[in-house]
Amino acid sequence: MSEAADLVIILITGPENPKRLPSAFFLAATAAAAEQKVVMYFTGPATELLAKGKAETIFPMAGGKNIADFMKLAEDNGVQIIGCLQSLELNGMTKDDLAKPIPMINPSAALPSLAAAGRILTW
Repeated sequence: MSEAADLVIILITGPENPKRLPSAFFLAATAAAAEQKVVMYFTGPATELLAKGKAETIFPMAGGKNIADFMKLAEDNGVQIIGCLQSLELNGMTKDDLAKPIPMINPSAALPSLAAAGRILTW
């Protein structure tokens, strides 16, 4: 992360609370569509959402879109998704379990850049 983000969303919520997740992605996508630099940092249980096939199985509303669709909306609008390297181990995962290659950064390396953001939301 070279230049400071306008908005960072530290996503802690994971599969345990699917109804809480869409709002984080909507806010990120909306800010990015308004030409703000937005970063979502997945940590703790949220890291599970990055696993192959996991986000596709989580539906906040019966018959609605899955979390993978919300993630794609955010990325399509320019949101940068990064993950917590230490949370992979916490969730019994390795980089090979990720659905796609994304930057995985230890908290000590991520915090200076995240803290430089204009606004930080923890979700």
